[in-house]
Amino acid sequence: MITREELDKILSNLEEDSVEKTISTNDASKFGEAICSFCNDFPAHNKPGYLIVGVNDDGSRCGLQKDEKILQTLMDFRTDGRIVPPPVITVAGYEYPDGYVAVAEVQPSFQPPTRFKGKVCIRIGPRKGYATDMEERILSEKRSSFATSWDTLPCYGSTLNDISIDIFKLTYLPTAIDEETLSANGREIKEQLASLKFYDLKADCPTNAAILMFGTNPRFFISGAAVQYVRFTGNDEVSDFEYETRFEGDLTTQMRQMEEFIKSQIIKKVLHNIGEEHQFNFPISAIKELLFNAVIHRDYQSNAAIKFYEFSDRIEISNAGGLFGKARPENFPRENDYRNPTIAEAAYNLGYVNRFNLGVQRAKAALVKMVIPNQNLFLTNLLASRL
Repeated sequence: MITREELDKILSNLEEDSVEKTISTNDASKFGEAICSFCNDFPAHNKPGYLIVGVNDDGSRCGLQKDEKILQTLMDFRTDGRIVPPPVITVAGYEYPDGYVAVAEVQPSFQPPTRFKGKVCIRIGPRKGYATDMEERILSEKRSSFATSWDTLPCYGSTLNDISIDIFKLTYLPTAIDEETLSANGREIKEQLASLKFYDLKADCPTNAAILMFGTNPRFFISGAAVQYVRFTGNDEVSDFEYETRFEGDLTTQMRQMEEFIKSQIIKKVLHNIGEEHQFNFPISAIKELLFNAVIHRDYQSNAAIKFYEFSDRIEISNAGGLFGKARPENFPRENDYRNPTIAEAAYNLGYVNRFNLGVQRAKAALVKMVIPNQNLFLTNLLASRL
């Protein structure tokens, strides 16, 4: 994080394309646009950008009182989904004799273009605003030069014919792009896909994320792209099973079908004693979070399908891949990381996950809240050791 001495130097300089100064403490749009623009790092400084709250344009303090809520407001942009993919932000407060200063340090994204409420924000010197079509293309090509996640890599051998353009245009685009930008969109389909990380312009082919989200036959290129559900009669895999099904195909469609399946086939009302209100066997939010978490975080280079097993006394969900990136056994699930950030972004846009980084914690909270006395009903989440 920036030091007090470094902050003093920044405050004494005129505002530049890596610094935004403001006296506003509650202008969410201004905060979001500034953070988004620093993520996109259009001038390619490859250095953090700084949103500084509590100072005038000339760097003088405005007499702001110390308030930890300002830091929380800035940190909320990290997980609440207004900015996708989620930004990497560090915040700190500094006390001066003439006022409090809050600073958000924003790291450049390795997955540009980044969007705030569906729009790509950039800064070039004093100019700040929304990226033009050509500027979005530059950001998309910049991503290709340092793609670090498997889902943004080109799926060599695939073409536009291997994805459903209708699903992309009619189902996904309206969830990812704001209405004004969408209505003015005159770009060709490859550039539309590339702006959302679904097409590699240099390799001239769809990315792995595009094949998974919109592919006409994803398993032709990614053999492990499936979820295998089995309902066993007993409490182990040796037991007979009474029902099984497999979810495969584009994830845009399959995640909706999995959600409907959970509601209709997994969640059941149970009555323990006469006169008591009905309860459910499992909290639907927990199963959805954990199953979609498995879909988002799995290692798709493995040929094994995701296991979604229902036993007489529990449900088990497991996927291929270990804890990823910053996540470690000692800090999970408080700390999380994204093996497939574009898939995570797509799942959020489609409404299958509600916030970033909090899925497993939310599921655990729902399970703890739904403790049913005298019943051996629980959820074993193997995902915790598999992300």
